Amino acid sequence: MRDNTTPAGNPLTGIVFAEGERPVFGPGDKARILARSPIGHYRVPTYMRGKLCTVEKVIEPAAVDNEEEAFGRNVGSKRHYYRVAVPMSEIWPEYKGPATDGLRIEIYETWLERVST
Repeated sequence: MRDNTTPAGNPLTGIVFAEGERPVFGPGDKARILARSPIGHYRVPTYMRGKLCTVEKVIEPAAVDNEEEAFGRNVGSKRHYYRVAVPMSEIWPEYKGPATDGLRIEIYETWLERVST
């Protein structure tokens, strides 16, 4: 079970989750969208790379990596997508609007790195 409990609510013990089965990030986590430049098929807009963001939501269920799938290299492994909020001041440093303004985008797990706050 995803929440580590039995249907009766009792905790499960000795459970080892497979890679990608549990989300790496959770709502409120701070992250950076990686600034890599892969050749070929990729799903992260260039202007979003390197930007700081906050995870708002884990997209369930886990899904295949579209980039690897495009090259036939996925072999069925799955990870999570996350809806992240990027402050407008990260995109436009001179932005004068409210600090709460931001762009929301869904990013695959392999494109995010945790940052300390």
